[in-house]
Order: sequence, then C-alpha cells, then structure tokens
Amino acid sequence: MVGRSGFSLSTLIMPGPYACNKSNLNGVEVLPDHLCIQHMFSDQTSSLKFSEGKIPFYLGGEVFETYYKFFGPDIDASILSIAQGPLVVLHGSGMSHDYLTTLADLAPSTTVIFYDQLGSGQSSRLLWKDSSFWTIDLFIAQLENVLYFFGISHCFNLLGHCWGGVLASEFIARRQPKGLQSLVLSNTPASSKLRNELLAAQRLKLPERVQGTLKKHEAAGTTKTEDYRTAMRVFWAKHGCRVQPFPPEFIYTQCVSEDVEDPRVLEAMNGNMRLDSEWDMTQTIIPSMRHVPTLLITADLTESASAPFFWGIDRMKCVQFPTPSHTPQWGERERYMTVVAEFLKQTGHERI
Repeated sequence: MVGRSGFSLSTLIMPGPYACNKSNLNGVEVLPDHLCIQHMFSDQTSSLKFSEGKIPFYLGGEVFETYYKFFGPDIDASILSIAQGPLVVLHGSGMSHDYLTTLADLAPSTTVIFYDQLGSGQSSRLLWKDSSFWTIDLFIAQLENVLYFFGISHCFNLLGHCWGGVLASEFIARRQPKGLQSLVLSNTPASSKLRNELLAAQRLKLPERVQGTLKKHEAAGTTKTEDYRTAMRVFWAKHGCRVQPFPPEFIYTQCVSEDVEDPRVLEAMNGNMRLDSEWDMTQTIIPSMRHVPTLLITADLTESASAPFFWGIDRMKCVQFPTPSHTPQWGERERYMTVVAEFLKQTGHERI
C-alpha cells in the first residue's frame, strides 16, 4: 500500500479481515478486543540497562532541571550509533514518564529517551509558578533543550501519548523540525471538544453510583478527596488501564498526578492554554503536519477523538486497539511494540 505522498506502508498492513483501505476507514488495522489481562511484566523493564540524569534548562535568567532516562542497544556508545534516530517519548499532562516505560521494550533496536516535563516527576516542580508560566512555548523549549543536549536535533523520532501528542503536534507546526523522521500519536485527541465528548460517553458506561460520586465532588470542588479518587480509579480500571492489578509504573504516575503538594500544573495548563475547553488542532495545526510520516494509535476510529489526524495527514498509518483503554502499551504490550518498531524501521531514513 502506498500513501498519498508515496510513503510506502506495505510492510505495516496486517493480513486478514482487519486490513482495509482509506475510502471506508481503510488503511486501518483493527486488533481483537481483549478484556482484562493480568499484569505479567513487573520485572521486564527494570531488568533493562539504562542511563539517567538531569539536564540543565536555562530560561529567562533561571535554571531548571529536566530528568531523563534512556534505554538503548548500547548505552555506553553514541546515542546515534544505530541507523534510525532515537525515539523521544512525550508523556501526558500532569503525569511523569513512568507509565510509558514499556516502550523500553524497543531498546534492542532503538534508543528510547524518556524525560519528565517541567512540573512533573523528577524534573523541577516549580511550586511557586503561577498559571501564566505554563505555556505550550515553555514545553516546546524544554523539548528542544532535550534534543540539543543529546545532539539529536538533526535525527530523531517523536512518540506522544495524550497531551504528549498535542505537544508533539504543536512543536511540528511551530518549528517544522528538519531532523524529524517520524511521529507516533498514541491516544491523542485532536480537540478539547472531541476529548470531552469521548470522556462523557465513557463515564456514562460507569455504574450509576460511581457517576453520582464524580458529579457530586466535581460540582462541590472537592476532587482531592479520597472518595472522589476512589471513584476515578473505577473509571481508570475500565477506560484507563485494563491490566489488573495496575502495573507499579502506572500506579506511580497516578500518584504523581494526584499529589496534593503538586502546584496543580494540569489545572494551570487547562486554564492558561484552554486545554480543557477551547483548544482545537483541526483547523490550523493538523494541516501543517500533512507531510509528516505518522503512526496513529487509537481505539475505534469511528468513536475516537483522534480521527481528524487520520483524515488530515497524508503520510498516515493508523492501527486500532478497540479495547476501551487509554494505555494499550500495557494491555496489548507485545502487539503495540511490534507496530511501533515496524513503523520506526520503515521510516528510519525519512526526513520531513
């Protein structure tokens, strides 16, 4: 199969009844629906060799720290010692990188770089910063600093999950980076409206008691209570991560996002950048990404907040994981890694 810009996708399309063409959601691969999968990977990532540290980030006369961790075929050699550029992973807002460390499974063939965005994880938390500090320009500057630190600005790939995909898309639209080889968008909404509609539909599938608890605390502004968090864990078990018990990395990231000492980075981002209500990439951002080799990983595309990416990007490959999970890298770990690895191999010599 060949994309509209001549981007060969032939090695990425799976045989069998799930392969189709773009005229009827074709070019989309649908994977079987798996329900709850027991967590079997507790020690898998921890056994891999990695390097970690902190990168100084100078901004406006201040210096902050970006925590990073990278895995690779040979972490003692050059980070660009293999043919394809490294994969830089961008996590969701208010989270840390930890819930995405399953992507270290790619390390035998690809250097994988994780980092914590400012305000999250082990990077500078910046408790004293007000909402005006938290802008997309800030996170783009931090990403550029990471690329510069590793010397990979001329040759790299991006994978963004949820808000991480938003950040990657904004970065591409604003910077048009010449060294970008490919983009992976995993469970990334194209607009606040589509995301909110999807979340509302998912919440309607929860038990009425849980729905009532969520509504009560949201109306009262008491979303930091244990009662509310318990109800949200029911939501996450159904739509966030279907692996039971929750993987330790997922639990840790949830603790980071729920940290009562946190400066409410997520709330500040929602307020200052309108990520919760007005943000929309469909009209301006996505058209500027048409030329980028892109892998879109999503649930059912017909019900997905990611669909505008599929229709708006020419060099597009889409794989559906129809289980209603926000983290298919856990529930469909082996298949997820195979899909990403094959895509990176296929685009290994591309430049936008």
